[in-house]
Amino acid sequence: MAIHRRREPLLPALAAAALLLLLLAGPAAADDASSDDRGHDASPGCNNKFQLVKVKNWVNGTQGTTVVGLSARFGSPLPRTINEAHRTFAALTSPPDLCSNSTSKLTNSIALVARGGCPFTAKAEFAQAAGAAGLVIINDDEELYKMVCGDNDTSLNVTIPVVMVPHSAGKNLKDLLDHGARVEMQLYSPNRPVVDLSACFLWLMAVGTIVCASLWSEFVACEQIDEHYNQLTRQPGPNSGTNNTQDKEILEITAKGAGVFVIVASVFLLLLFYFMSSWVAWLLIVLFCIGGIEGMHVCLVTIISRINKDWGNNTVQLPFYGEVLALSVGIVPFCTVFAILWAVYRHSSFAWIGQDILGICLMITVLQMARLPNIRVASALLSAAFVYDIFWVFISPLIFHESVMIAVASGDSSGEAIPMLLRIPRFFDPWGGYDMIGFGDIIFPGLLVAFSYRFDRAGKKGILNGYFLWLTVGYAV
Repeated sequence: MAIHRRREPLLPALAAAALLLLLLAGPAAADDASSDDRGHDASPGCNNKFQLVKVKNWVNGTQGTTVVGLSARFGSPLPRTINEAHRTFAALTSPPDLCSNSTSKLTNSIALVARGGCPFTAKAEFAQAAGAAGLVIINDDEELYKMVCGDNDTSLNVTIPVVMVPHSAGKNLKDLLDHGARVEMQLYSPNRPVVDLSACFLWLMAVGTIVCASLWSEFVACEQIDEHYNQLTRQPGPNSGTNNTQDKEILEITAKGAGVFVIVASVFLLLLFYFMSSWVAWLLIVLFCIGGIEGMHVCLVTIISRINKDWGNNTVQLPFYGEVLALSVGIVPFCTVFAILWAVYRHSSFAWIGQDILGICLMITVLQMARLPNIRVASALLSAAFVYDIFWVFISPLIFHESVMIAVASGDSSGEAIPMLLRIPRFFDPWGGYDMIGFGDIIFPGLLVAFSYRFDRAGKKGILNGYFLWLTVGYAV
C-alpha cells in the first residue's frame, strides 16, 4: 500500500497483480428454482420439471434449519406457498431403503429413506402403497441428483411428492428419528420473483463503476486529457515523456503483454485448482484487502482533495517516505481498519457492503493505472480474455471433469471463497442467495470504455457522435 507523496505516484505492479486476480473471479453458478431435463423424454406420470424444494423441519416442536432439496420428475406437484403446505410427521421405513413393502407404519407420514437398492420410482410406489403422504430420499453425497424415470416406467402413477435432500441434512434427521425424537416436515417450492431487483442494483453498480472510472481523471482528479489518439496507434502528445510519467505512473498494456498475461493467469488458475486450500484462500483474501485499502485510500484522497484543495496541499515528513500528504496519513488507518473489519466479519449478512465498497474502489483505481493505448491492443486483450473465459468455464470440464473457473471461484471445502466479485443479497427472493458479478466482467470492458472516453476527448468529439456513450450502452445491454 502506498501513502500519497507530493506527486502521488501509483505502483503499476499493483495494477498488474490486481488484474491477474480479477481474471480469477469467474461467473458463479446460479441455483435456479426449476429446470428441465432434456436428456429424458417425458412420459405420462413422469413429466414434472425439477424444482428446488424448501424442507422446513421441527424437532420436538422446535424449528430446525431449513433444508433445500430437489423434486423428482414424477410425483405430485409441491405447494408454491408455505400456507398451502401441510406440516406432517416424518417416519423411518423398514427396510431403510424401502425397496420392498414397508413393515413400519407410514400412514399420513413423510417417509424418510436411503438412496440405493432399487429405482427411485420403486421407492415411491412402495411409500404410496403404505399410505405415506410424501417421500424424502437421503442422497449418498451433498450434491442433489436428478431423479428420473426408468425406461420401463411407461404407466407410472405416483401421487405423492418425492424429494431428495443432501446426505448430511438427511442423516441428521434420520439420527434424530432413531433416537426417538418427533420430527415434522413441511415441503413447498416457492416461485422466484419475475423481476430480480437485486440483479438490477448489481447491474447499476457494474455500469456505474465503469462510467465513474472513465470520468474520474477529468472530473474528480481534474487531470487534463492531453493524449492524442488515432484508431490504431497512439502518437506522442505535448506532455508525453518523463514529466508526464513522473506525475502519475501509468501501466500501458501491449498486445504481446495481453497474450502473455492470459497465459500466466491460466497457469495461476491451474495452480489454484490443484492446490486450493484454506491458506490459499486466506492469501487471496489478504491480497484483496491490500488492494482494497490502496484503492479506497486513493479514491478518498482524490475526492477530499477535490472538495478542499488546501487539504490536498498540506504535507508532512515521514521516515522512509519523505514528504507525503497529511490527508493521506489520516486516511490510511481508516481504510486499513475498514478492510480488517470486513475480513473479520466477512461471513456476516452485511459483509457484502464492505466487500462491494472495497471492490469498487479497487476497480476504479486499477482503471486509472492500467490503460489501453489503442484499438489494436484493446482487440487483442478482450479477445484473449474472451477465449480465456470460454475455455476455463465451458471447455475445461471436458478435460478436468469440472469447470476449473467455477471450482476456483467457489473456494475450498472450508467455505472460504475468492472475494474478487461484487455481490448483493436477493432480498425479495424466497430462496435467498446472492447475485454476483466477477471483477473481470467489469475491468476488461471498463478498459475499453475508458479508452473510448479519452479518445473522444482528445478528438473533441461530442457525446452523441463519439464512442464513449455507445460503448457504455452496449456494455449495459
